[in-house]
Amino acid sequence: MNIGFYRWNKTEDATKARILRRSESNIGSVMDAVRPIIERVKNEGDDALIDYAKKFDGATLKTLKVTEEEFEEARRTLSPDVKAAIDHCAGNVRIFHKEQMNRVEAERQWMVEVEPGVFAGEKITPISSVGLYIPGGKNLFPSVMYMLCIPAMLAQVPTIAITTPCNSNGKVGDALLYAAEICGVKNIYKIGGAQAIAALAYGTQTVPAVKKVLGPGSPYVAAAKQILGGIIDPGMPAGPSESIILCDESANAHNTVLDILNEAEHGPDSAALLVTSSENLANEVYALLPDAINALPEPQRDWVITNMATYSGIVLTDTMEEAINFCNQYAVEHLLLKVKNSDNIIAKLDNAGEIIIGETSTISIANFGIGGNNVLPTGGRAATYSCTSVWDFLKRVSLVKTTKEGFEGLQDSVTTLSDYEGFPAHGDSIRKRTL
Repeated sequence: MNIGFYRWNKTEDATKARILRRSESNIGSVMDAVRPIIERVKNEGDDALIDYAKKFDGATLKTLKVTEEEFEEARRTLSPDVKAAIDHCAGNVRIFHKEQMNRVEAERQWMVEVEPGVFAGEKITPISSVGLYIPGGKNLFPSVMYMLCIPAMLAQVPTIAITTPCNSNGKVGDALLYAAEICGVKNIYKIGGAQAIAALAYGTQTVPAVKKVLGPGSPYVAAAKQILGGIIDPGMPAGPSESIILCDESANAHNTVLDILNEAEHGPDSAALLVTSSENLANEVYALLPDAINALPEPQRDWVITNMATYSGIVLTDTMEEAINFCNQYAVEHLLLKVKNSDNIIAKLDNAGEIIIGETSTISIANFGIGGNNVLPTGGRAATYSCTSVWDFLKRVSLVKTTKEGFEGLQDSVTTLSDYEGFPAHGDSIRKRTL
């Protein structure tokens, strides 16, 4: 079994580039396949979506939108245990995001007097329409459903449209429908892939066009978002899952193996790295990984074997400072921190979608039920993008005004600058104004 073990200071530049770039490099390779899908949806609307559902999902659809009867069936047939788990975890997510919204409400509209008679401020309003992409295919993700629906609803977005792939019977998973319903969202459309993003961008006879799309997806989904970036706000890039387990010598090797596999099992294009300056821990984890991987069921076993040879594995640095620098350069989606002095390390970690702290705070617990959002930037975008929150569904409008006193106090400076920049009408709107 080929498990990547990289002594970082001795690793070739080309290999370093591959590890840092991870599977995001695959997005460019699917652009040509995605463009005709987008064009066809733009031109043919529902007919194209129905045809793609047959082609990609094996489903013969009579209607693209989930019906009330399908919601009722999901409530009736979904396991009580799964319902209870969704209720519990979604409840924590709601509490956390409600606190975010409380902080927004405290300053929904404000102004400050920056000099006598001159006022500037902001007004916060919801985005008028958003599309939420919930991935499917290999697995169903009710957690992603409530992670996106809850902040969208709390932000009071007027139009929320959800797209998610259906199965070959033309059904959306019961857990997905239940999760959406308890969040108060029922506009769900049975489409996935690049065609779903195109439908949300252009609108079809059934699917509404929206202003912004959020949610993780395959390289095809990510490519479609890039291509359609001039039509819609593609939101935060959220592609294949990735994690770093940043450890010192105090970390438990057995648990660290479990933590690596936690994210590696998402798919062959996932990335899961142990980053440490402890050679003893690195060697112990390396020795334990093969048996742990072989113990996984299929298809997860093959997925992990694939990404261990490409994007996952162990990065051994000479010092903890170098390990921290690697993490900041990588800008990972999920960063699990298992060190003796976590506060000191956290102060030095700038780039991560989330930082999960301590041996008992597993990635799985964090991303199902603690309350923080599990839709996070991938592919190094955590260097500039933030975790999903109510702010992804809100926008700020600048508010400014001057009184007569403020106008008179600013007029000389503004006319001087407008003349200098070559805008005579700008200056005249002040010089020739009748008050």
